[in-house]
Amino acid sequence: MRYLTAGESHGPQLTAIIEGLPSQLPLGKGDIDPWLRKRQGGYGRGRRMVIETDEAEILSGVRAGRTTGAPVTLAIANKDHRNWTEIMSPEPGGEPRKKALTDARPGHADLTGGVKYRHKDLRDVLERASARETAARVAVGSIALKLLSELGVEGANYVSSLAGIETRMPFSWAALDAIENSDLRTPDEDAAAQMRERIDQAKKDGDTLGGILEVRFRGLPVGLGSFVHYDRKLDGKIAQAALSVQAMKGVEIGRAFENAVQPGSRVHDAVYYREGTYARDTNGAGGLEAGMTNGEELIVRVAMKPIATLMKPLPTVNVVTHEASDAARERSDTTAVPAAGVILQCVIGWVLAEAILEKFGGDTLPELQERVAAARAFAQTY
Repeated sequence: MRYLTAGESHGPQLTAIIEGLPSQLPLGKGDIDPWLRKRQGGYGRGRRMVIETDEAEILSGVRAGRTTGAPVTLAIANKDHRNWTEIMSPEPGGEPRKKALTDARPGHADLTGGVKYRHKDLRDVLERASARETAARVAVGSIALKLLSELGVEGANYVSSLAGIETRMPFSWAALDAIENSDLRTPDEDAAAQMRERIDQAKKDGDTLGGILEVRFRGLPVGLGSFVHYDRKLDGKIAQAALSVQAMKGVEIGRAFENAVQPGSRVHDAVYYREGTYARDTNGAGGLEAGMTNGEELIVRVAMKPIATLMKPLPTVNVVTHEASDAARERSDTTAVPAAGVILQCVIGWVLAEAILEKFGGDTLPELQERVAAARAFAQTY
């Protein structure tokens, strides 16, 4: 499978084209739009989330509620485009355009992207570098999550910490409803109350906040990925996908950083044979060994830095005059940590669906289901 996305933050729409989905996968707007709404939610989001009510339009590759095997095209309209039509017009002229951005924001793509592509109006960088692009990737990833669900794989995401405030309740699949009903995607209401206070203060201060997200998947078949080539290792692919999301700066699988300071006898997961199958009592590896799934729960933790757009801006340089100035102020969020978990579940879900198709093949969903079921049965009795 593969996909491409296109579109700018304030352009007419975001577009995605997906190629390689098996046919006969049940698919409709009801499988995509709820994920787009989740992405827009969370305490600390800005006014853009009020303006947009994201919905995906399916333009090809689906007929009568099922994929056909042809490329799937998705479109998500940018409602705010009506206020930016002249500014974002592809037609020549009208320069310098209104809302030109020349005061580069530290921590954003502005300055480096301007140098790379030789833009002096840094809006030519901002518009594509914006996290608005993740709406398209969530739409794409939601289809991957749908495919995984048809194969018996379930995913979840939650906020492990925000601005240094830890979620003290350990993750439990039984707590999924509490996580989904929380505006901070945590089952720990005491921690959530502290997070809200911290977010409110940061907003008053014109500041932003980051955090740590955790994404989990269970039901994965053994042997996704490979150890034989560096670029087929699944942990490498997962890390690349997670770090490709705007503002993500660190990834660990399982208890990676904790394990780094422990002796091996306390790190590795002992293997037992019980009732005719293999078993582990611990999961320090986080479901991956030597670049392959081992049948245990996949656990991925990702660090998100604070958003680079500050309402109390940092010093910078104007790229036209080269004079000192304050960084540009753009409409943004105080924090997008809760939404980031949704995005990460979708992009990691895509990597897992891709790995399943790579291992098992099949042009149709029924073929894929049969092959995955056979692989699960073999792993139980090997």
